[in-house]
Amino acid sequence: MGSIPADCTKSGTMQCKLCQGVLVVVSPSLVKRQKSHFHNLPCGASIILGNNGYVWLYPTPDQQDEEAGGCHFTSLEPVSRSDREVISRLRNCLLALAAHMVLLYDTSVIYCYESSLSHQIKDILKPEVMEEIALETRLRLVQQ
Repeated sequence: MGSIPADCTKSGTMQCKLCQGVLVVVSPSLVKRQKSHFHNLPCGASIILGNNGYVWLYPTPDQQDEEAGGCHFTSLEPVSRSDREVISRLRNCLLALAAHMVLLYDTSVIYCYESSLSHQIKDILKPEVMEEIALETRLRLVQQ
């Protein structure tokens, strides 16, 4: 367990102690600047989108500590298989979006996750599947 510099604020870098999740590193230019970079996704996972390209995926905690500001997660409980599968799918979706230069923010990640549900988690990394779900995501974002 360690710290990563998660650049999530206008004022600069905030040090976060994170556990029970997955770090995905993408190009910082793909992370959309927003008021909040901490999101609880409807699929049961949460995401922190750092302006520096560091993206942290983790299971949504049952209880939220308001004082922590979403940034001190220390749980030693095992992560359930279903949570691991959701996080793995989200990770592969982030890689697909990044490979096709789609801007990363909560809505694009949710749309990509939904588009990927018809595929097995491991198949999302196949180039033709990556292209398909990235295209579906782009179309949904344009229609929005």
